[in-house]
Amino acid sequence: MADPERPSDINIRVPSRRQTSMIHPVDVKTPPPPSPAPAPPAAAAATARSPSAMCSRELKHFKKWFPWLIPTFVVACVVMLVITMYVNDCPKNSVSCIAGFLGRFSFQPFKENPLLGPSSSTLEKMGALDVSKVVHKHQWWRLFTCMWLHGGVFHLLANMLSLLVIGIRLEQEFGFVRIGLLYLISGLGGSLLSSLFIQSNISVGASGALFGLLGGMLSELITNWTIYANKVSALLTLVVIIAINLAVGILPHVDNFAHIGGFLSGVLLGFVFLIRPQFGWVSQRYAPHGSLSASTSTPKFKMYQCILWVVSLIFLIVGFTVGLVMLFRGVDANDHCSWCHYLSCIPTSRWSCNTQPLSCLSDQLGDQLTLTCSNNGKNSTYTLANATNSQIQGLCTQLCS
Repeated sequence: MADPERPSDINIRVPSRRQTSMIHPVDVKTPPPPSPAPAPPAAAAATARSPSAMCSRELKHFKKWFPWLIPTFVVACVVMLVITMYVNDCPKNSVSCIAGFLGRFSFQPFKENPLLGPSSSTLEKMGALDVSKVVHKHQWWRLFTCMWLHGGVFHLLANMLSLLVIGIRLEQEFGFVRIGLLYLISGLGGSLLSSLFIQSNISVGASGALFGLLGGMLSELITNWTIYANKVSALLTLVVIIAINLAVGILPHVDNFAHIGGFLSGVLLGFVFLIRPQFGWVSQRYAPHGSLSASTSTPKFKMYQCILWVVSLIFLIVGFTVGLVMLFRGVDANDHCSWCHYLSCIPTSRWSCNTQPLSCLSDQLGDQLTLTCSNNGKNSTYTLANATNSQIQGLCTQLCS
């Protein structure tokens, strides 16, 4: 008689202390467990509206932009300084130059320009902000061109390094259109306020536009207050940075009115351009159809954001309109504010805030040029035949300083 069919090989599973003493046969060739059934629609919807999924969608909504405009601004300012130095041609128009091996790209003497740059007459020729020409010769374009010019290498390095640090981060967050408008309009605001208070000297530099970016960062933090984690520490840090930079503006030969005008314009523009929608609205917009988030109604912006947007836009329109009207009517804002000049320079025992333009009386006799400084009465004689206006101005600057 045939033996009965033997059972398949068995393994003995040793029971743990918490189990009973039964011995369970387990087939070694145990078939794989069945694949799990698809989740019901309710479970899928719950997964889709989980916090991690919604956070992912929100982060995708606030995408990072590739920053190219701010580096382009930096390159433009560098190129403009190179062109300005080429036009300046120090060896031809000055008696002595710094870094003479650079040829016509060499710098004016330190007494004339301590920033390693061109002469004042060259900057004026290239488009520096000169209020008399803006008002009387209707050269309004100088309000814009002055922000692309710099007084020298030191001036350029300070502004461009700050612009790269601040501007690239903002362009990544908000894109080139909004940051480009913020930069240009803030620069115009700085030029406008500077023209109303400082009318005896020329002004150049991107400082007004740079302070506009700082002001935009401040208002962006305020208007998007609810989405930041370390909001108080970020606010204090930004306020300290702004205060230090504005404090530097009380030194002589620094146009702090351009800083203040750019900063105020940037603050108002930040409330208009850098506003972000609420996360709840983003969740509602990108949630799957039929989910709980899609069925709720959340406004895109909070009420305080809308109020700041409207008020800032009104202040911008009114401020720029009034400022431009006052400028082209030739109004000197110092006549209406006797203490405002202290915002740009505070005189001390170490320096003077006298911004009276330098002027000299010249007398050319053969190859002998005699100059007399109208500011301090000093006079000096130089051996220089057929002196040009640029040479006379350079010598006058050295004599009067």
